[in-house]
Amino acid sequence: MAAKILILEDDESIRSMLVVNFKKHNFSVYECATGEEALSVAQTHPDIDIAVLDIMLPGIDGVEVCKVLREKYPFMGIIMLTAKTQERDKVYALESGADDYVTKPFGISELMARVNSLLRRVKINTEIDKRKITQGKFEIDDSSKNFCKEGQKIDLTPTEFSIMKLFMENPGRAFDRDEILTKVWGEYYFGELKIVDVNIRRLRKKIEEDPSNPKYIETVWGVGYRWKEEGTS
Repeated sequence: MAAKILILEDDESIRSMLVVNFKKHNFSVYECATGEEALSVAQTHPDIDIAVLDIMLPGIDGVEVCKVLREKYPFMGIIMLTAKTQERDKVYALESGADDYVTKPFGISELMARVNSLLRRVKINTEIDKRKITQGKFEIDDSSKNFCKEGQKIDLTPTEFSIMKLFMENPGRAFDRDEILTKVWGEYYFGELKIVDVNIRRLRKKIEEDPSNPKYIETVWGVGYRWKEEGTS
């Protein structure tokens, strides 16, 4: 079945280029020029796999669209397109719920690689290796893509889900940022390490009783992060 992608871009030439290329790679494409239109399309087609959102738009901007999509469709993959290069703008996009960002001007091959990397996380284990992993009060279910703490479901993005699966499959093992980036984003992903840190911060806000003093996702100074088994010190 063809993957479904929503493209939100107000520049007609860029949007047309993206539509042509994604169709050429067998995606089902929904194209929009405004945030309002994108939200309407997503409501009509809630099974969209990936949304590629331009940040700078008239009316509802891409970040606001991202926030709404993330709230309504937690496992939709979201990539932001931005002409901004400031560090805070990239982090803001990620903290708004995006899985990734690409800075303009970009090559279509770069964007395609980012989309395919994210698509693998969206489609994670839909056909093989379906199983549940339980660690203390937490459970992750490959089949349903559910993550629960004490039986209560916590909505995770595709990237957050993949990170949690990596941690819970390897309790007590410390992963450096490069290794997390490779295992979650893919071997050929060339992104900045801060994307790992932002996702860890988002996860801590969702699962820790006190995100500033994490009990489960520990920082291993000089290395990276690890999932701490309950009952260990």
